[in-house]
This record gives sequence, structure tokens and C-alpha cells, in this order.
Amino acid sequence: MALAAEDAEDRVGQLIVLTERLTELIAAQCQAFENRRPQDAAAQMDETSRLANLYRHESTRVRADPDLVAGAAREQRLRLVRATEAFDAVLARQGRAIVAAKTVTEGLVRAIAEEVAGQRHQAAGYGPGARMTGQAAHTATAITLNQTA
Repeated sequence: MALAAEDAEDRVGQLIVLTERLTELIAAQCQAFENRRPQDAAAQMDETSRLANLYRHESTRVRADPDLVAGAAREQRLRLVRATEAFDAVLARQGRAIVAAKTVTEGLVRAIAEEVAGQRHQAAGYGPGARMTGQAAHTATAITLNQTA
């Protein structure tokens, strides 16, 4: 997918609109993560993904051929630069929010796993005289066999 621009001025205008909309969507996602409501971030995920792909595609095209935007008015190009700077700032914020959410999630998973492991009783020793005690004597455990070894 690509922008259908008539000239450099039109392309820059469309890039500004695209960048500002993507900035709004990602800022809303950041807010959702910061409010510990990641499910709210998922609501606009399709549009965000579609626009992010378009943004990636168009920014690659402009980097490869700066003449695509060179003919636009200086003021218009400066608006695009400001929109891009705002977008970069929101991306940095999103990165911090995602890392924080990931850290919390991993901590919860680790705490749950430790609690489950702590509630299981282990076998007392190895060998023919080893005995299992408590709940472990009645609990089945999974065994994985590697038949290629």
C-alpha cells in the first residue's frame, strides 16, 4: 500500500496526516498501558498496524528518493519534521510503557510458577528406597522421553 500523491506538496500533506494519526493512536495505547489496561490498547490495533506499515513503507520511499518531498513548501516540510519529532517522542514513551507492562507480567507469571512449585511436594531421595511423601505420593507428574538420545 502506498500514498496516492499528486505532487510533493500533496505527499507531504498526506504524510503529516498519517504521522499525526499514528501519533494519536500510539499515545492512546501508551495511556492504556500506563493505566494498566492493556485490553484497551487492543481496540485500535488493526488501524495502528495498518498505518504503521504505511508509515514504514512511505518513510522508506522518501529516504530512498528525497525528491518525493523536496518540491513541497518549506513550511509544509517543517510541519512534517515537527510531526515526526512528536511521533518519535510517543514511540519512546510507548517503549517505556511496554517494558513496564512486560516486567509486571513476567513478575506475575514468575510468582504464580513459584507458588505452584512451592505447593508440590518433592520426592525424598533417589534409588530403590526413595519414598514420596504427602501429596506427591498421590500426584502424577509428566515425564518426557527423548527417544532419539
